[in-house]
Amino acid sequence: MAEPQELTNVTFDEIQVGVTKEATVTLTQHQIDVAAIVSGDVDAFYVKGAGAGDARQEPKRTEAAGAEAMISILLGARMPGPGTKIMHRDLHFGGDFAAGDKLTARVTVREKRKEGNLVVFDCRVVNQAGKELVIGTVTVAAPTSRLVYDVIKPPHLELRFGDAFAQLIKGCQGCEAVPCAIVHPCDRDSLMGAIEAARRGFIVPVLVGPEEKIRKAGEEAQIDLSPYRIVSMEHSHASAAKSVELARTGEVEALMKGSLHTDEIMGAIVPAAAGLRTSRRISHAFVMDVATYPKMFMITDAAVNIFPDLEVKRDIVQNAIDLGHALGIERPKVGILSAVEVVNPKIPSTLEAAALCKMADRGQITGGILDGPLAFDNAISAQAAKTKGITSPVSGDVDILLAPDLEAANMLFKQLTYLAGGEGAGIVLGTKIPVVLTSRADSIRTRLASVAVTVAVMTQVALARRSGKYETR
Repeated sequence: MAEPQELTNVTFDEIQVGVTKEATVTLTQHQIDVAAIVSGDVDAFYVKGAGAGDARQEPKRTEAAGAEAMISILLGARMPGPGTKIMHRDLHFGGDFAAGDKLTARVTVREKRKEGNLVVFDCRVVNQAGKELVIGTVTVAAPTSRLVYDVIKPPHLELRFGDAFAQLIKGCQGCEAVPCAIVHPCDRDSLMGAIEAARRGFIVPVLVGPEEKIRKAGEEAQIDLSPYRIVSMEHSHASAAKSVELARTGEVEALMKGSLHTDEIMGAIVPAAAGLRTSRRISHAFVMDVATYPKMFMITDAAVNIFPDLEVKRDIVQNAIDLGHALGIERPKVGILSAVEVVNPKIPSTLEAAALCKMADRGQITGGILDGPLAFDNAISAQAAKTKGITSPVSGDVDILLAPDLEAANMLFKQLTYLAGGEGAGIVLGTKIPVVLTSRADSIRTRLASVAVTVAVMTQVALARRSGKYETR
């Protein structure tokens, strides 16, 4: 049966005493969370992730807001419908409900009052067991003329434990601007991301690429490019090579990928002759902001090392831990992912996870807390780990997720992005200068967050230089 395209009301004269309308809904956790936030009932027991420990796994419930909302929807959409004004509520609440409960709301016309076109409704909400959760009356002023509205789908609501990227961006205010080569910024988003970062004082951009294309992108985005230096190069490969040269000679202290392919910019950075390598393996990390996780975390390596061996993974982990320090995490917790949480000789990633943990014990990896192998659920959820009898210092509180290989990391990143509303700020690590490695599909906000990560790294480098502890390993 097709959904109605219009909402039509029932006027005061048409309403008859004794008529009943009802609606039934099976509650989702999302609906409960919204109701709790609307009602102000947001302690750790009611809203997932709101408190310490693993309150996210406790039974979720709320009282007044959700059930009252069902009654309001019945009155506002069914009877009397559009044009209704709620004048008085006298409702009593007698129980809690949880995700998965089936609630039925019913409103029955008790009486009509000609003066003011008032209608009194008996209201009741029960659960699947027939337990009364809400009972009482609501008095409304009913419409006197016909109103027909198009059915409007409710807006998408996304509940976030905290906007990590907003805090990250805010934290860069007042930092010293970093000279940064923007490599081939020949489309609107890559150019606007760089210019917005410049406007906020995060970077001093040097735009490297075909000047005509850069200026055309500026015109399309209505950006005045006159304050910014443009280094004209004929194509993307030349742009990448020139940007690396600017970094090698010290004219810029960071690189930011524009509208060229990742392999083009990495192809210019990786060769030893480029002068940007250190003794560490180059790796990549996505700094993630996922609405359903209570803090920022990293996924590594999703873009550079395809099938890293144990030695390479050691560098990948150390690079990510160092980035965590730059982002203000004192001892980053690293969850080393595999398909299972036990060592299995037939699954190489479990052996390497165990070896990495022992390397950390022996001081070959420093500055973090490592545990693995861990399946994804055991890394993210302390309750999942507890259910499986796993005692882990990182479960439910990970700062870094080390994937077995690039395929797994890349798929994990994209699943969190497109199914969980996550955002990822990409950065290349293990080089002498940070490289902002954005996707061509990234939003302006994500690009800005990627720059903020770079600013945090450069601020850490500047502090190390002033203290005499900086090394270009």
